[in-house]
This record gives sequence, C-alpha cells and structure tokens, in this order.
Amino acid sequence: MGLFDSVVGALAGGQSGGDSPLLNVVMQLINNPQTGGLGGLVESFQQGGLGDIVNSWVSTGQNLPISAEQIQAVLGGGKLQEIAAQLGVSTEQASGGLADLLPQLVDKLTPNGQVPEGGDLLAQGLDMLKKGGLFS
Repeated sequence: MGLFDSVVGALAGGQSGGDSPLLNVVMQLINNPQTGGLGGLVESFQQGGLGDIVNSWVSTGQNLPISAEQIQAVLGGGKLQEIAAQLGVSTEQASGGLADLLPQLVDKLTPNGQVPEGGDLLAQGLDMLKKGGLFS
C-alpha cells in the first residue's frame, strides 16, 4: 500500500474508494458553485502564488507535489477547520490528505489539460470512482 493509499485509508477510517469521506469532502469543495467550482479552486491556487503547481495538475504532464502548509495557505484556516471537522481529524491531517488527493483528483477531472466548462463534477468524480479510474 502506497503513502497515498495509507493517508486516504487513515482519513477514510479504513474504508476504500467511493466511501472515502475525504474524497466526498473534496468533491463537494470542487463542485461548490459558491466558490466557483473546480475553476474557482484552480484560480485560488493561482492567486495564492501556486500557479505552477496547480497548472501542472490541470495539464497533461507530470503533477507537481504540494505541501500541507501550501494547502493551508490557499484554503485558509477557517475552510480547513470546517473540512477537518467534517472528517473528524485535525487540520494537519486534513491538509495532508488534501495535499495527497487534490493533485490526483484535479488531474483526473481535467484529462484534456483544461478545466471542464459546466457539468456536474461531483457526478463525474463519483462515476470515475465506480469505474476505478481515480485510484488506478
């Protein structure tokens, strides 16, 4: 089991794949019209000085890593506390899980190297999970 699987497994309480609370929270985050959805999240990272990192996730090339501290800087303490509370973990665990999951999830949701326009990203993401495309 890789580090990613360990973190997701730990945050998900040992559940796998589509039952992951972390994945559900992240999908809600990137599907939230109030924050601009996936495009708004990408823009937040760009405005936070992490354009190179987030652009690597969207592009078709290699994903650059992001640290838990960088996640905290972009999302802010309030949002991170909210996510941590939903997951029942510390903010450090939540930001660490997001640092592992977000690059892969954004990459999978942008297979053509661009943020999709419209559509229900939550449904798309959950559909990918059912087909085994996200963790394979």
